[in-house]
Amino acid sequence: MSYPVTYYCPHCGTLVALDREGYLADKSVTPYPLEGWTYVAPTEPFDGEEDGESDDTAVEADGVRFVCGESDGVDWDPHDGVRGTDVGGDEPYREPDAEGVGCGEPFYLSFVRYEEGREIDPEAEAEPVEINPDPRPSGPRGPGGPGEAGGPDDSDGGFW
Repeated sequence: MSYPVTYYCPHCGTLVALDREGYLADKSVTPYPLEGWTYVAPTEPFDGEEDGESDDTAVEADGVRFVCGESDGVDWDPHDGVRGTDVGGDEPYREPDAEGVGCGEPFYLSFVRYEEGREIDPEAEAEPVEINPDPRPSGPRGPGGPGEAGGPDDSDGGFW
């Protein structure tokens, strides 16, 4: 027996209802995939023994990948416009589409994973970040050396 379980899009707050089996092992809903997790579309089997059969070709899914307002097999906006209050931020381009449902951004429902009886701690996908691409010095200049303007030889001997 399945039950509708709702999740919020972390980008715009659009609500999505997904039919799930009675046992849930949800880890998180994130705007990015977790490193090492395998995601399937909501229309593919993902709840362990959902159909009661074990198929050798079936993908062992670690989560579900949604595209906000566009993925099939789910009920988008089941509560007619209810939005999450802690999503979206000050980014107006991530507002839900006024003419449709959702923002079109992907987001990920990740399940709890175990390895050798211990829960695996998820890590975000590694994304290289360049801290300061500007070749100019990033801090204030220090005092000049001897013989430079502003150096010790440029002094008139004190303040009196």
